[in-house]
Amino acid sequence: MTVHIVLVEPEIPANTGNIARTCAATCTPLHLVAPLGFSLADRYMRRAGLDYWPSVDLRLHDSFAAFSSLHHGQRMFFATTKGSVRYTEVTYAPGDMLVFGKETAGLPDTLLSQHPGACIRLPMSEAVRSLNLANSVAVMLYEALRQLSFPQLH
Repeated sequence: MTVHIVLVEPEIPANTGNIARTCAATCTPLHLVAPLGFSLADRYMRRAGLDYWPSVDLRLHDSFAAFSSLHHGQRMFFATTKGSVRYTEVTYAPGDMLVFGKETAGLPDTLLSQHPGACIRLPMSEAVRSLNLANSVAVMLYEALRQLSFPQLH
């Protein structure tokens, strides 16, 4: 078992397509939580994912509440620039979920305030507000997979 990537209300199809490709390359389930800012048939998203879409373990959820109730009890880490814990300070376990918010606003403060100890961040210069979502997912996912000895990968 590996970790999971969760995108809450993603807005930019190319980011989601790139993340899907990363998930295909790492055998990582990808959860998309509605509302989505695009159609799954969007040509930009398809192009970003290239021909890897059949290899993506894609799971769709109508809302974060629906997702949360389905995965109640699983450990979740919430990626945010407001996090107090660096993503490298977490000891990841199989089944953990890395949750990312939409590109323009991140995750809602109400959600983050419910999970203060599970808010993780990427260290970066104060001159930059945030990294691109696809880059953030890749960096954090590969750290979790590294800790788990890259399950299912060679």
